[in-house]
Amino acid sequence: MKELMKKAAEFGMPAVAMTDHGNLFGAIEFYQEATRAGVKPIIGCEVYVAPGSHKDRPPSRRDSAHHFTLLTENETGYCNLVKLVTTAHLDGFHYAPRIDKALLAAHSSGLIGLSGCLAGEINNAIQANNIEKAKQSAAAYRDILGAENFFVELHDHGMDEQKKCNTELVQIAKDLGVGLVAANDVHFLRRSEHEAHDVMLCIGTGKMVQDETRMRYLPELYFKSPAEMQRLFRDFPEAITNTLHIGERCHLDLEFGRSKYPEYPAPAGKTREGYLRELCYEGLRARYGERATSDPELTRRLEYELGVLEATGFVSYLLIVWDFIHFAKEKDIPVGPGRGSAAGSIVAFVLGITDIDPLQFGLIFERFLNPDRVSPPDIDVDFCEARRGEVLEYVRQKYGERRVAQIITFGKLKAKSVVRDVGRVLGWSYRDADRIAKMIPNELNITLEGAVAKNAELKRAVANEPPTQQLFEHAKLLEGLSRNAGGHAAGVVIASRDLSDYIPLCRHGTGNDGIRQSARGPGHALGPLKMSFPGVRT
Repeated sequence: MKELMKKAAEFGMPAVAMTDHGNLFGAIEFYQEATRAGVKPIIGCEVYVAPGSHKDRPPSRRDSAHHFTLLTENETGYCNLVKLVTTAHLDGFHYAPRIDKALLAAHSSGLIGLSGCLAGEINNAIQANNIEKAKQSAAAYRDILGAENFFVELHDHGMDEQKKCNTELVQIAKDLGVGLVAANDVHFLRRSEHEAHDVMLCIGTGKMVQDETRMRYLPELYFKSPAEMQRLFRDFPEAITNTLHIGERCHLDLEFGRSKYPEYPAPAGKTREGYLRELCYEGLRARYGERATSDPELTRRLEYELGVLEATGFVSYLLIVWDFIHFAKEKDIPVGPGRGSAAGSIVAFVLGITDIDPLQFGLIFERFLNPDRVSPPDIDVDFCEARRGEVLEYVRQKYGERRVAQIITFGKLKAKSVVRDVGRVLGWSYRDADRIAKMIPNELNITLEGAVAKNAELKRAVANEPPTQQLFEHAKLLEGLSRNAGGHAAGVVIASRDLSDYIPLCRHGTGNDGIRQSARGPGHALGPLKMSFPGVRT
């Protein structure tokens, strides 16, 4: 992301759009990095549109969906795109996450649509020499989005199929009264990175570089400069101008930092503050016995912490944590004694969230929650690995299926693994690739560059062995990139409303768990309550 924004700023681009296939995994990080670089971020998605209903299950991938590009014009558009992508993953997944035209019509407000690449519905019809069908498809999208919000998308990567389509697309746009827009499919930043991208493609598809029958991408799919785009589309000046018009129209201000924590449902006739206070004084008597009334230090510390919790708005947070721990203990599900900064809170101790007396050990509350620098407190609660799922299910039932989700994680191509993966697809034997990988020091977050600097043997291998040099050239470009998505081992978010109102969801594995489409850091910035539910054997 940083390299992309640096390049966009270097090119003097006022805006840049990201439209990943069928997901919004990187949308928040993209938005934050672009904003920091002074480039306007346009969040989008290259969605898969089913030819019929998104719930249909055609027998082949080819018949299951067409590509279509969506861009968010404003906050309404962002919310609608989130809904579309969530529905595509949770209800429409068949080979790929799919929507349909009826869903698009229901969530079209605030969205700008582009007709898509060669895999789009309109281009598919042109390639089949069915121009009438292409025009009908374009008219359908125009009617759904409105003539001012639908653009016919032109690509030019030197392919004959694109030249054929572009000729017809210009006429279709003219006949339907819609605009043209020049677009460029980008899969790597520089043309020189095509070979490394090809290696990454092999890693992702389980193929070898020398396999002649595998999927390949063109060298032209790099991030082109404005001057290069103007040269490519010199015969279609309107298409170039419209890229700027779309950029000017798109204004999205995502709200970060504002809490979207759920409110704990206090018993009838009681306030949350009053209920927390009541539970705390019951717990104080249970924990300390006679000291609860005779030792003023206990009540002073308890009142101080309750005052901070009320002033900072984290009363519901403590009640939510108390509630699911209370449930676990009632069901004889083993719960850990607490760890980390929460051990400094007497409120946590008397509620049974932790089992460590902070006064006995001189632990300070301000490490858990500091009134001078308010940041969300963090309580990690260990549950018995075998029964952790029961606690998660209880939380889902209490706050709502669509308000509770596990956090997504992305497997990264790290130093040792990227060397082994690149070696494998280049045709190296496991032993040869493993020899190089074992030269990388076993240090946390070690990089390939750092490994070469620390290990003289590795440095010599890279300098003197041409195959190793080639492997390292590819591996350094791919290092740190995401290779797959999965569910976080412990992270769970709970929100005050349907998470898909502002965070896209997808399904992980074969279960019914919703998984957020943003990673722990960026997604947490949007405001839901983040909890850790580690499952431990001990």
